[in-house]
Amino acid sequence: MNTGHSHLDIALGAIPVFTDDGRMDATELQRLLDLALRDARVDEDEKRVLDNVFRRAEQAGVTPDVAERIAQARRQHGIE
Repeated sequence: MNTGHSHLDIALGAIPVFTDDGRMDATELQRLLDLALRDARVDEDEKRVLDNVFRRAEQAGVTPDVAERIAQARRQHGIE
């Protein structure tokens, strides 16, 4: 069920990613994607927030497997 605030949940869920060690790992990425997909779709607000999170993670540096998963999520859900 979409509460209409899942983009806020994603934004709040990203805070520990960047305050912990500053880098996103595969588990953290999946947790954020799971929040977006609770209602089986990624809406425009969720896309916007995920794009911002992905960009920040990529700037901080991610492992090749996380980079590929981000690229896959971008393609699959139309996140630009």
